[in-house]
Amino acid sequence: MKREIIQTLDGSTTIQLTDWDECYHSKHGAIQEAQHVFIKNGLSLFKNREVAIMEIGFGTGLNTFITVLESQKMEQKIDYVGVEAYPISAEEVKHMNYVAELGAQAESVIFEKIHESSWEEKILLKENFSLTKRKQFFEEIIDENKFDLIYFDAFGYRVQPELWSTEIFRKMYQALKPKGVLVTYAARGVVKRSMIEVGFTVEKLAGPPGKREMFRASKL
Repeated sequence: MKREIIQTLDGSTTIQLTDWDECYHSKHGAIQEAQHVFIKNGLSLFKNREVAIMEIGFGTGLNTFITVLESQKMEQKIDYVGVEAYPISAEEVKHMNYVAELGAQAESVIFEKIHESSWEEKILLKENFSLTKRKQFFEEIIDENKFDLIYFDAFGYRVQPELWSTEIFRKMYQALKPKGVLVTYAARGVVKRSMIEVGFTVEKLAGPPGKREMFRASKL
């Protein structure tokens, strides 16, 4: 499948799958989307406490990197697991301009380490931040009561509806601890129904730039 590096409207780069007309991030702004969906409406709920996070769709490492930066501001201890079936190439990593766009040159080594670290191995990115990358299909996830927060960042329902199925969300529900939260950029009715079917309580929130709405699902 043909892949191209494109610049989104906030200046940050992403990868476009041209055959699908699908991107790893919003064309309206990769960084803005990550900060709005996953930090503002996810991580910020867990201030002043340790947090175990699972990311569904590790992709370019943007969400991981932004979470590292935020954890330093909030002095938050984080255990982060990124799940990805098809890792991006080293060449593509070179074109991801997040360090510059975030003004995070002092942490450039951390972004490199995120991508250069081995899969299936827990590493310490910072004193308060551990990362485990798992090369895994989402349907293979079997975690139970392990995570406080899930960043659900799979490719869109239009191109991969099987990633938004009741079966997948049941696995997400099981993976969360009681009172755990899942956040995603999606806001389709069919997605909401699948979430509710497995036990989630679903909130519809204002979406990131270019998107009217998004979902936050809670395990009560």
